Amino acid sequence: MTSETNTLDTGLDNLLNVNFPGKVVRKDLTKLVKEGANVPVYVLEYLLGSYCASNDEIVVEEGLRTVKKILSENYVRPDEAEKIKSTVRERGSLKLIDKVTVTLNEKRDVYEALLSNLGVNRIEVPTAIVRKFEKLLVGGIWCIITLEYFFEEDQKGTPFLLRDLKPIQMPNMDLEELFQGRRAFTEQQWIDILLRSTGMEPANFSERVKWHLLARMIPLVENNYNLVELGPRGTGKSHIYKEISPNSILISGGQTTVANLFYNMARHQVGLVGLWDVVAFDEVAGISFKDKDGVQIMKDYMASGSFARGRDAINAYASMVFVGNINQPVDTLVKTSHLFAPFPETMIDSAFFDRFHAYVPGWEIPKMRPEFFTNQYGLIVDYLAEWLREMRKRNFGDAINRYFKLGRDLNQRDTIAIKHTVSGLLKLLYPNEEYEKAAVRRCLEYALEARRRVKEQLKKIGGMEFFDVHFSYIDLETMEERFIGVPEQGGGSLIPDGMLNPGVMHTVATGSGGHLGLYRLETQVTSGNGTLKTSGLGSSSGAKEAIKVGFDFFRANASRVSGSIKPGDHDYHLHVVELQNTGPTNAMTLAAFVALCSGVFGKPIQQQMVILGNMSLGGNVVPVENLAESLQVAFDAGAKRLLLPMASVKDIPTIPGELFAKFQTGFFADPVDAVFKALGVQ
Repeated sequence: MTSETNTLDTGLDNLLNVNFPGKVVRKDLTKLVKEGANVPVYVLEYLLGSYCASNDEIVVEEGLRTVKKILSENYVRPDEAEKIKSTVRERGSLKLIDKVTVTLNEKRDVYEALLSNLGVNRIEVPTAIVRKFEKLLVGGIWCIITLEYFFEEDQKGTPFLLRDLKPIQMPNMDLEELFQGRRAFTEQQWIDILLRSTGMEPANFSERVKWHLLARMIPLVENNYNLVELGPRGTGKSHIYKEISPNSILISGGQTTVANLFYNMARHQVGLVGLWDVVAFDEVAGISFKDKDGVQIMKDYMASGSFARGRDAINAYASMVFVGNINQPVDTLVKTSHLFAPFPETMIDSAFFDRFHAYVPGWEIPKMRPEFFTNQYGLIVDYLAEWLREMRKRNFGDAINRYFKLGRDLNQRDTIAIKHTVSGLLKLLYPNEEYEKAAVRRCLEYALEARRRVKEQLKKIGGMEFFDVHFSYIDLETMEERFIGVPEQGGGSLIPDGMLNPGVMHTVATGSGGHLGLYRLETQVTSGNGTLKTSGLGSSSGAKEAIKVGFDFFRANASRVSGSIKPGDHDYHLHVVELQNTGPTNAMTLAAFVALCSGVFGKPIQQQMVILGNMSLGGNVVPVENLAESLQVAFDAGAKRLLLPMASVKDIPTIPGELFAKFQTGFFADPVDAVFKALGVQ
């Protein structure tokens, strides 16, 4: 790290200490203590914030010794459980730090606690404590507890008694203090502070990656926000939901039940979604429900924030996060499948995925290395978590309407998703609502991209129902419309702007893998004696045969295009490019004929044109299969002109009007007519 960076870091540290006294901690201290104690970060920083919140090295060192002493004497290590139990017995009572989970023993009509690390079960818990801290019943929470020991003959229960319990979380939150402190920082500084507060070192991340890391925090500030992040292993996808907030719970793969997640009808008790701000699923590939209706209830909840169980309609506010691993290269997945492929088969449903408000591209986030974790100051995560929780009570979604209007391709569900994401980002960056137009624009553009990534996959899974993926927004001041793409999709660059060389053309067809794709034919004509050479077809005999049929038709009918063409005076090299890795296609006969005519005639195909359809050796035109989907592929690739066989006119009603209107469309009756229309000579 350069001296200039060090100076900037020191300046930011000082700024943070001045504006948030007692609410900050040096993150290297967290790392230092974390290595020796397997407790969540918010537990450590609760202690560090109590004893080490100072710039004075002597105070920090003394505080660090105190924290280490508390952890060594009071934190329960599972391998030392018997020693701790003995200490409680000998002393009569002891303060402990452990994870406490409570269940109701219906037979005895009492609440009983399990201390996870200590391994002691069936400790009676006063009803008042359970009522005060309901999360004890679902998933459990880390607490500082006072445990006593009292044994008597013929005792039915455990001799351990729970006298006092204090959850490790902040008792109150002064938002005005936070709003005032935020004013001292620029947007960029505040982003760095947020990332450092979660343990990351922003100096080692690009601007774009910083926004992805911010997006991971949106579920913590937005009610009923549905986020998905898939990417390579080791990028820290689940870290924030497991370590940073005591208000989120991470479910690590495996089976779950409707009773656990939503509502236990036997106990009339709301599940995880009613008691946690965020329910995150790790390793999505392993998610399964024991109940047949599990995915359906999840869909209902993700759409409306409510679900029906029995006669009851229950509302809850937990956000849902799905994180998992992508094992294939993303560019391959984009072209051959979809980016939701890691989900289990039972969940691959367009209606389910349509509930996601944003898709964070995990493949853009680097794998975590030691230098990615900060040694600088950040907010204590407990303070951060409480602030994020308080912000859930507010809504900044209307910020878009002040400056912008969303484009016409966004439906109601898209609009809700965009407003949710913008609201979440603004709450993180400008909790005091003191933002300007440029800040809203940045949040809006990120939100549009994150939702469009969802929509692009829906289009691949659900077809033309989700054709409207070209997201845009309009500046209300200038009325300028700006379209937002997704980097991994490629898009318009596949069919370049401007005139192509003679013999170069594009068509859309179904490849050997069963997916529609864009194909480019490139023709080279040299003097010779009428032989054809092909390349780019691999070992596909069907594709080679289709092009040979087109070549035979060309030799027999070239004079119908122009009397000056002498097919036997030239040699031809026809190269096929699969632009979307969809495999060789057999639907190349008409395309080969048009490309050969263009090449030998020396006249290029019209700009940004795609020619659809196929033909037989006799020149009979075959209509386009999957016409609407073919048009969508052509449009996504950057086509502006379209040439269709007359035989496909009957299928035009299947094309959404908005999509059909995006092309300058021509029709041809036979292959020779197709050549004239393609070259623009008729």
